[in-house]
Amino acid sequence: MSFAWYDVVGFSGTLMILGAFAAQQMGKLRGDSPPYQLLNLFGAAGVLISLLGTFNISVFVLESAWVLVSAYGLWRGMRRSSTTNP
Repeated sequence: MSFAWYDVVGFSGTLMILGAFAAQQMGKLRGDSPPYQLLNLFGAAGVLISLLGTFNISVFVLESAWVLVSAYGLWRGMRRSSTTNP
């Protein structure tokens, strides 16, 4: 079994998403923290890149939504911190 570069990127993305979720469940990361959101955003982007090898519409829709929701979480967190820290 051989891995192309996009498979490695996708596998790394999967590990980021699962690692963020596990850390959040163990109380190591808050779900609204920038590290959690960034791990999810870059993880989902990595999975999207892996679709260059074999496209799957279901995975594309899921991971695209994951990127958008993570980006929104980052934006919301930055907006909230800018209004509380003058």
